[in-house]
Amino acid sequence: MRHGGYVAIKVVLAYSGGLDTSVIVPWLIEEKNAEVVCVAVDVGQPGGLEGLREKAFATGATEFYGEDLKDAFIEEFVWPTLRSGAVYGRKYLLGTSMARPIIARRMVEIAREVGADALSHGCTGKGNDQVRFELTFASLAPDLRIIAPWREWEIESREDALRYARDRKIDLEGVDQNKLFSRDENLWHISHEGGPLEDPAYEPEESIFQWTVAAEMAPDCPEVLEIEFHRGYPVIVNGSEMPPAELLGYLNNIGSKHGIGRIDLVEDRLVGMKSRGLYETPGGTLLHIALRELEQLTLDRRSLALKDELAPRYADLVYEGWWWNSEREAIDAAIDSLMEDVTGTVRLKLYKGLASVVSRSSPRSLYDAGLASFGKDERYDHSEAEGFIKLFGLPARVRAQRNTDGQI
Repeated sequence: MRHGGYVAIKVVLAYSGGLDTSVIVPWLIEEKNAEVVCVAVDVGQPGGLEGLREKAFATGATEFYGEDLKDAFIEEFVWPTLRSGAVYGRKYLLGTSMARPIIARRMVEIAREVGADALSHGCTGKGNDQVRFELTFASLAPDLRIIAPWREWEIESREDALRYARDRKIDLEGVDQNKLFSRDENLWHISHEGGPLEDPAYEPEESIFQWTVAAEMAPDCPEVLEIEFHRGYPVIVNGSEMPPAELLGYLNNIGSKHGIGRIDLVEDRLVGMKSRGLYETPGGTLLHIALRELEQLTLDRRSLALKDELAPRYADLVYEGWWWNSEREAIDAAIDSLMEDVTGTVRLKLYKGLASVVSRSSPRSLYDAGLASFGKDERYDHSEAEGFIKLFGLPARVRAQRNTDGQI
């Protein structure tokens, strides 16, 4: 197919219907002589897929795919990351990072279906998401060309993008033209960046937060919440078994009500700079606290130590976009083995921004009341501790003897 004497290319674009992607569609048509296939993936963002098909065609797209992947997002990406214990930068529970590989994977699948020549995204040249998208593209479709408009075009600001859209009479209904903050929302979290938050000394106003109430405004009475896990997967809350998306939504609601899950983080971006963002992850915070406590009951000391070593490595690879590689698969295999016995129930007390563990139980518990008691137990002879301590302390005795040239 030819347009204006040039061979047209078919481009699959990650489409959100926001300002950037609304502008990218006509830019790809004008600058790349492209046929644009828009792919919108619902991972729990506000509005889902509503109205996106019409908006995409209005800006010049030739095809549109709206994909509801909320369940797959939780089951294939959120739960494995939760079970790994991954936390980036000591605080961040990786809500945005986990969503990118599933979107990019679906783009690749559709690109194969429609015979596309290239893949495109609306990520800026300063952010992490460009890396996450493109590492997925490199892993699953290394033969396809990648077009990243923010690294090519002359648009340098939101004002430039608005002007570009108006010049082409693009309908911006539903687009916040005075947006102060950049937000990303899905089933797991909501993030806030930009505007006054770019000053790390700025104290956030309460109006910035969208999900959680301030701790001081949370209910004055604590609430008890019980979460049951099977092999590290959350399955039951307060006695009710729920599918993954429903379970997470329930925990988000109850955690938000009690002001749980807010963090204010200065993080290290992949491209080298530090950035500051606010994150709200109420349900995820509750799950992390409960699961860690259950692990303390069911895993031995060396297994816990191994898991604690794997967790930051898993966090790094998710944050950096290395989902589709053998390292993640290997760690998942190790986590599956470690979590084999992590089954049981944890009870939390929620109060004014805090979630305190008040009870834990498991049919696979390693806790033995007889052994732990100070009382007599036929399996443990107190006198045997003397020989253990002598052997355990031998290095200290030898070092002291060397340093004093004396007898111990």
